Amino acid sequence: MVPILNLEYGRDLVVIGLIFGAVAFVWAGWAHERPPKGVVWRIVLVLLQLAGLALLGFGIPIAIEYWNTPTAIESASTALVWYIVTFWVEVIAIAGFAVYFVKSGRSALIAPLVLTVVGLHFVPLAFVFAQWILLVAAVLLTAAGVAAAFLPQRIAAPSFWAGILATPIFLALGAVCLIAGSGALAVADALAA
Repeated sequence: MVPILNLEYGRDLVVIGLIFGAVAFVWAGWAHERPPKGVVWRIVLVLLQLAGLALLGFGIPIAIEYWNTPTAIESASTALVWYIVTFWVEVIAIAGFAVYFVKSGRSALIAPLVLTVVGLHFVPLAFVFAQWILLVAAVLLTAAGVAAAFLPQRIAAPSFWAGILATPIFLALGAVCLIAGSGALAVADALAA
């Protein structure tokens, strides 16, 4: 059985953790567009944003310290090419669909669309990074994006639903990656000493 986390690339796991912290901050921010009435949801969203910043705060120093350790996407590697292709396909898809939704008067669906595309882009990235936890992210985030498009807009904007569903996923998976990656790097340091 293949492990869900490839500890050979601890740096990649740490970077995934801090990127997930950053996007958790962004998705919780986008959810502020029109949450359900009441101050409670604003407080929850701010707390989620702070949790995303905490992942960044813990992850950035570790990523800097271990930047020269092995990564799945070395320069001039096939993995790097696939990473770049996946990124640009994602950007083009999001831009194209966003223009379509704006022109068709359904701009409220842009956030669920973006979340769905982001979720789907983790499928090839799981193979690029050899980190199967990204397949978990793909399934959960794609499902969250689809669900956000169908949850009641009279209660909250689709961007709220997308953000409130996606942020905990990014935080949980990001924390797992950050903890596992930093632990793997510490073990490698101890073995090298």
